[in-house]
Amino acid sequence: MKEEFPKTYEHKNEEQSYQLWEKSGFFNPDTLPGVRKEPFSLSMPPPNVTGSLHIGHAMFLTIEDLMTRYARMQGKRALWLPGVDHAAIATQNVVEKDVYKKEGKTRHDIGRVELIKRIDAFVQGTRSRIETQIRRLGSSCDWSRERYTLDPDLSLAMRTVFKRMYDDGLIYRGDRIVNWCPRCKSTLADDEVDYKEQKTKLYYFKYGPVVIGTARPETKFQDKIIIVHPKDKRYKELVGKELEVEWMTGKVKARVIADPIADMEFGTGAMTITPAHSFEDFLLAQKYHLPVVKIIDEDGNLTEAAGSFKGKNARDAREEIVLLLQKKGLVEKIDEDYVHNLSLCYRCGTPVEPLPSLQWFIAVDREFRIMNQDLRKRCGKDTATLKQLALWAVRSGEINIIPGRFKKIYFHWMENLHDWCISRQIWFGHQIPVWYHKNSKLKTQNSKLCNDPFVSVEDISHCPHCGGEVEQDPDTLDTWFSSALWTFSTLGWPKNTKDFKVFHPTSVMETGYDILFFWVARMIIMTLYAVGDVPFCTVYLHGLVRDREGKKMSKSAGNGIDPLDMIAKFGADPVRLSLVVGTTPGNDIRLYEEKIAGYRNFVNKLWNIGRFIITSTGERPFAPTIDPCTLADQWILSELNSIIEQTTTAMEEYRYSAAIENLYEFTWSKFADWYIEIAKFQRVHGMKESTDAILLYSLEQILKLWHPFTPFITEELWKNLTTQVLFPERGRLRGGVNQNLLLVQPWPHKAIEPYSYRAVEHFTKLQGLIASLRTFRAEHKVNPREKLSGAIAVHQSEIKKVIADHLELVGHLAKTKLEISTEMTHPSFTLSGIRVSIDLPKKEKSSRKEREARKKYVADLERRLSDPLFLSKAPPSVVEKERQRLKAFEEMNS
Repeated sequence: MKEEFPKTYEHKNEEQSYQLWEKSGFFNPDTLPGVRKEPFSLSMPPPNVTGSLHIGHAMFLTIEDLMTRYARMQGKRALWLPGVDHAAIATQNVVEKDVYKKEGKTRHDIGRVELIKRIDAFVQGTRSRIETQIRRLGSSCDWSRERYTLDPDLSLAMRTVFKRMYDDGLIYRGDRIVNWCPRCKSTLADDEVDYKEQKTKLYYFKYGPVVIGTARPETKFQDKIIIVHPKDKRYKELVGKELEVEWMTGKVKARVIADPIADMEFGTGAMTITPAHSFEDFLLAQKYHLPVVKIIDEDGNLTEAAGSFKGKNARDAREEIVLLLQKKGLVEKIDEDYVHNLSLCYRCGTPVEPLPSLQWFIAVDREFRIMNQDLRKRCGKDTATLKQLALWAVRSGEINIIPGRFKKIYFHWMENLHDWCISRQIWFGHQIPVWYHKNSKLKTQNSKLCNDPFVSVEDISHCPHCGGEVEQDPDTLDTWFSSALWTFSTLGWPKNTKDFKVFHPTSVMETGYDILFFWVARMIIMTLYAVGDVPFCTVYLHGLVRDREGKKMSKSAGNGIDPLDMIAKFGADPVRLSLVVGTTPGNDIRLYEEKIAGYRNFVNKLWNIGRFIITSTGERPFAPTIDPCTLADQWILSELNSIIEQTTTAMEEYRYSAAIENLYEFTWSKFADWYIEIAKFQRVHGMKESTDAILLYSLEQILKLWHPFTPFITEELWKNLTTQVLFPERGRLRGGVNQNLLLVQPWPHKAIEPYSYRAVEHFTKLQGLIASLRTFRAEHKVNPREKLSGAIAVHQSEIKKVIADHLELVGHLAKTKLEISTEMTHPSFTLSGIRVSIDLPKKEKSSRKEREARKKYVADLERRLSDPLFLSKAPPSVVEKERQRLKAFEEMNS
């Protein structure tokens, strides 16, 4: 006896399906059923432990899950490795703010050990919340392998790479100009700096024989070098000379240097340089061996180099400095409408200050010997720089970036990459594995060795040369340093683990195009160096999720969509579909609640399809015999083969939106609207057994095809299909685990031989005739319950026989009784050699016609506004216009 089958799909039961998957152990590639030799591996971009699941996370989790489910159904050893990132600066900021808010204390008041203790407690709670949220979206990742960027094994990998790079001369400590955040009190990498256009003043100052322009007078106290172009005739006599000029703190001696960097067409063609607070000026200072004097300190205050302004906030003192210059008669003019890019910290939004600082760097342009013999052979070099290797990996095709246009952007960024500052002045994170002798003035036989930094994979407590006390470098590593090792450190490297041998390089890296440089490029650099191989074979870049109007979602703008709210309201499957349909690699997507609601309607449609087939067919063996008895049977099986091929090809080519759109059209239109309606007709005409077999076979394949995209509803329907119809073979438990989960079923193949194109062509003719008859009825506003009569004449004998053999089916679907005619002088309409004459009933009263017309108008509008494909593809203005039409019509007729 069949169990009761709910009339509607209840998405609130999704948690039960996920628990069933997780209990099965099949997220773990080691426990998957069957022989699986080919690996598939994907490393989850680790969400920051500070936050909760947002719509961007939902995007990558959906895409990565469908990639993994597809690979698993293909029979591969599919590993999707999850994890979270400690997000050093962001996490420490959150806890520091909380400590200050509750206790009025800073991190220095409570100390490093206590702060780390509190951060660890905070992280425990946020990790659990994030893991629960990831599960809600249906993510089939292997939780047994979950990693955290501060795990001991990952710390070992970090220290191992650091020491090797230090020994190879690729990591060094130097006094260079860096991006400094006065609020975070830490350095930032170049690509951690955001830029915002800002209207400000541009000041023109008289500096001896030239006029200089600057937006930052507070940095100019120690300007003593004038740069002019070597070909600028105006300054030919001044080049190489020293000039005494009146300046901020009195008279200074200025030297004139000729360098091509000066632009003869800009301003006066001359400029002064500020080596300590400009990256370009710092390079000039190195080139000409000029002193670098810090004007602004790490707190954003002026140093003693600013004379009487010492200790004042640099930005606040700007107007006071300008007033001083005005009194000296050194202000030429002030442009009030100057627009420039303000540099901001990507974490807290504080203006960034370029300043010189003693930090740790990775040298990206220094050559080193490639240790991996296979890599030397593949790239054709024994030595290379990190930049050269990273450029080769993409140019050679070892790594493919999708979409391809991002390769050009990658090359441009990599070619212009400067030495990477990897030290951060915070306490939370991987502490730099470097120790120094506590007695810096030690004079012993090994004093030179004792005064050098000690770099070690293991902690050290005493000097290895004299036994004296040592202390560890207080700085931590840039978060991107440890996350750059993610694909191999999570698999057990530097130990030669089984996971590392099987699953590395990973198959694909799926992430947003906005972190191509933050993370993807760094992974390529570090993995090529440390492992001697690429970290992944393919990079798939998705776009950003924007609102209905194409604006970026944000809390401040109030236009964000919480994926957890949408899952609670509509279910995970509609949310997943709305994030993929209309999405192409590297392009942004618009998302709004109506779009998600539209896909909820499709999910319900899929449930109704499955419910109808499962409840209306009898119990049958595992593999029913497929015996296509009719033209419709041949057509649907051929179309099924076609959609399997189309979907597989689209999945292999990463065209996920196209896969869903084709599958959607097949499921709703061809299978539900056509074949199921024909199946009802065939059942009452003595073909129930063969029709049911085709319905069940088709449903099996459809559920498999949809599973990577809509895992929850397909698994629920599969459970009902196997336990109520195809049992007992499909419902067995093995060791308490259901081996029949759709999760591990094989991906569909064309098991049924395709039928001739002639059969498909013939059925398409019937479809066209039926559709034309339905259109004719609608145009003439015929009562839907009234059956029309008429005649049909066909010139081509082959098509004539097809129609003659299916007149009863045509009449059933079009509510029309037709007869074959040999002659027809005044057809009602023609269709590709088919002439049709319909006897229209007498005209109805206008009031009834109007009611039918209104009913049809409203139905058409409602159908259109519930179609997710229309909602996802039509411009928002068109959707809104249709919505207003419906509202106005309903109000007018209420």
